[in-house]
This record gives sequence, C-alpha cells and structure tokens, in this order.
Amino acid sequence: MEALIAAIVVAAIAVVLVASTVKVVPQAHARIVERLGRYHRTLNAGLTFVIPVVDKVRARVDLREQVVSFPPQPVITEDNLVVSIDSVIYFQVTDPKAATYEIANYLTGIEQLTVTTLRNVIGSMDLEETLTSRDSINAQLRGVLDEATGKWGIRVNRVEIKAIDPPRSVQESMEKQMRAERDKRAAILTAEGDKQSAILTAEGEKTAAVLRAEGDAQAAVLRAQGESEAIIKVVEAIH
Repeated sequence: MEALIAAIVVAAIAVVLVASTVKVVPQAHARIVERLGRYHRTLNAGLTFVIPVVDKVRARVDLREQVVSFPPQPVITEDNLVVSIDSVIYFQVTDPKAATYEIANYLTGIEQLTVTTLRNVIGSMDLEETLTSRDSINAQLRGVLDEATGKWGIRVNRVEIKAIDPPRSVQESMEKQMRAERDKRAAILTAEGDKQSAILTAEGEKTAAVLRAEGDAQAAVLRAQGESEAIIKVVEAIH
C-alpha cells in the first residue's frame, strides 16, 4: 500500500515537472525566460522546453500592432489658448527583451511621452495653425515617439489626432463666423438670382418690343401697298 502511494506521489511530481518543463507560445507572441534571476533567452511562437525551478518564464509579450487611445489632453498653444486634443497611437513591440527590461510599463511610458510631445509641438503653433495642420502634427508626433521608444523595443507605426477642440468661447466665435459666411453666400446667391431674373426679363421685353416694331413696320408696308394698288385701280378705271 505504501509503495502504491509512493508511486502515485512520484507520478504526480513527474507530471508537474513535465508540465512545468513544456511551454507553448502562441503565434505573434513571445516570452522571456530568466535563469536564476537573469535574462536567459526569448521564446518565440511554438513548443519549447525549460528547466523547472531553475528557469522562470515571464508573462507573454504581444508582438501584434496595438492601438491605444489616450484621454483628451489639455494643451496650450503659442497664443496662450487651451485646446483639448484626442490622440490614437499605433505601435508594435519589436524587441521583447527591451520591452521587458528597459521600462517598467511601456504603455504608461508611451502615454506620458505622447502628452509631453503634444505640449512641445502644439506649444510652437498658434490656434489657427493647430487647427489646420493635423497631418503635420501627426508626422511630428510619430517621428519623436518612434525615436524615443526605440530603446524600449517599440516601433510607433503611426499617430492620429482624432479631435482638436478649441475653447468654448473660440468655438462660439467660429460658429458665428461660419453662420455669417453662410448668410453672405446666401445673399450673394439671391442677388445673382435677382440679377439674372432682371436680365432675362429685360431681354424678354426687348425681344417683344422688337417683334412689335417689326410687326408694325410690316403692317405699314402692307397698308401702303394696299393703298397704292387701290389708287392704280382708280386711275385705270378713269382712263
């Protein structure tokens, strides 16, 4: 009986050891192996083996492109106006070792770096330039972020500014200006329409007058011809 129990215990230990020896890494992921507390190797997708107790396998690192959207950030423009900017970052881990050891939390690092870079970029632009230079802002952000996160094993693929919201007072002024522009365009279109209508009316009246004059002239000619013929007939009758 004791021998059976011992065999079961040994078998259970063997199963645990085998289970802790075999590691499966999913596609598009990687795992870091530490041996006796130091970095040993990076596990790529597939089946692999480690030494129990001696080796420690850290959490998986996602190698796919990741999308992170940060809360809107208040940023001051060069002309001292506060705008709220909503941004999205597309990035990818290219070096799992660096992403694990060079920074404690690369997501937090990317967020803080994005905020700092936004303040620097927008701080060199006035409000009008900020509102009309979204592509330029995206390019500047991507360049700075990609360079800064390179040492963390991160590649920033692109940056997109989703929204740039100026202060409420400025928004109201812009809305008033847009309404004024719309009213101006509507007035111009109305005036153009009235002008064209007047031109068409005048042309119609001119044409009608010409036709009336031509009709009167033709009638006068016909009357003259009729009178001439009548006179000729009278003269012929006398002779």
